Amino acid sequence: MSKNFDVIVIGGGPGGYIAAIRAAQLGFNVACIDEWKNAKGGPALGGTCTNVGCIPSKALLQSSEHFEQAGHHFADHGINVSGLSLDVAKMVARKDTVVKQNNDGIVYLFKKNKVTFFHGRGSFVAAKDGLYDIKVAGTAEEIISGKHVVIATGSNARALPGTPFDEVNILSNDGALRIGAVPKKLGLIGSGVIGLEMGSVWRRLGAEVTVLEGLPTFLGAVDQQIAKEAHKAFVKQGLKIELGVKVGEIKSGKKGVSVAYTNAKGDAVSIDVDKLIISIGRVANTIGLAADVVGLSLDERGAIVVDGDCKTNLPNVWAVGDVVRGPMLAHKAEEEGVAVAERIAGQHGHVNFNTIPWVIYTNPEIAWVGQTEEQLKAAGRAYKAGTFPFMANGRARALGDTTGMVKMLADAVTDEILGVHIVGPMASELIAECVVAMEFRASSEDIARICHAHPSLSEATKEAALAVDKRTLNF
Repeated sequence: MSKNFDVIVIGGGPGGYIAAIRAAQLGFNVACIDEWKNAKGGPALGGTCTNVGCIPSKALLQSSEHFEQAGHHFADHGINVSGLSLDVAKMVARKDTVVKQNNDGIVYLFKKNKVTFFHGRGSFVAAKDGLYDIKVAGTAEEIISGKHVVIATGSNARALPGTPFDEVNILSNDGALRIGAVPKKLGLIGSGVIGLEMGSVWRRLGAEVTVLEGLPTFLGAVDQQIAKEAHKAFVKQGLKIELGVKVGEIKSGKKGVSVAYTNAKGDAVSIDVDKLIISIGRVANTIGLAADVVGLSLDERGAIVVDGDCKTNLPNVWAVGDVVRGPMLAHKAEEEGVAVAERIAGQHGHVNFNTIPWVIYTNPEIAWVGQTEEQLKAAGRAYKAGTFPFMANGRARALGDTTGMVKMLADAVTDEILGVHIVGPMASELIAECVVAMEFRASSEDIARICHAHPSLSEATKEAALAVDKRTLNF
């Protein structure tokens, strides 16, 4: 096996494995190093996203959605279910199967594209003669060399100071995906994407869920009209959401976890829960990379410093995904991975940060692209807004899911679409049309004039575009 490569990728998550495959497609001799292990100690390619993030959470969300539909909504369709029961172990086992299928899929893609895989932790050893020596610490230690290095080491869950994750009672996203039985009471600190998705899973399965959020507003990064609609839906479902809290002492014991906090009114409160999920963001993962050995620059948060092209301060060393600036999203990492591979080949890889879609896979789903109304107001940009509720959409009525709306924001003069925000059924799929439209700098009138299939949820997007010009047809 060759020990010298054109490109060495450290990390096999979405940014890393995609960068490796694209570089191989472009004719480079590529190695990818990843240390993630499955239950048997074998490689588990795909990083956080595949192993303890995007993929397993969606599997559990789907299972819990089926359970809730069978228990609460099938009767509306004339389908009567009796003796409904829950097998959490089987549900988790299905999730594990879905994860393994994705792990194995990446192994296949590496073989197909002739990417050499090393199972272990990659770290810098030296830089000399235009090459970088990288140590692979796995079952056996070895050194490989490469002209270009792409760092895609991802991120780790952020712990509360003084409250480390034990993954038994105090859980990160990892532990939250491995809960073996439905907790009677579940606490969540942080109302971010991971917290809300996991809270939704266990709430559907019967847990009493309390969300403690330090910020005074719910989903502060989301357009607030959409966030308020989502908040209303979650509260109606049974999620208890407290905003503006200050978390104090957390005690974990055999019977669960006690959380002391001060609520928005200034009252001292304490709650007891069986499990506590902490979802207060993530931090760049540069642990064990030995960045100091070669003088790789990190910022004050520990993230790798890069320019607009994902170049680090070192020649021919690049970094992508969660370990650098920008949104911590798997698809952002993938796009950066492709762009870097193409830049190494002398091409002009490009990532448009203004059209990266965001999705929260709760029910209702929340998805958006571009700027919020609050951002446009702060920037002093003149805009027009159009909204259309799913309650007026025929397909949503037929689905029995009419919560939410589509909101479109366009420039007041040029009519260029500046942002689209959706809360409602299949928002994760509907947002794609809006991303395409914004990439082509479409106007709201363009969407309004395009024929959309009837009946379909996508008609709500067309109607929101019509609403920008105050001429909706169905509301």
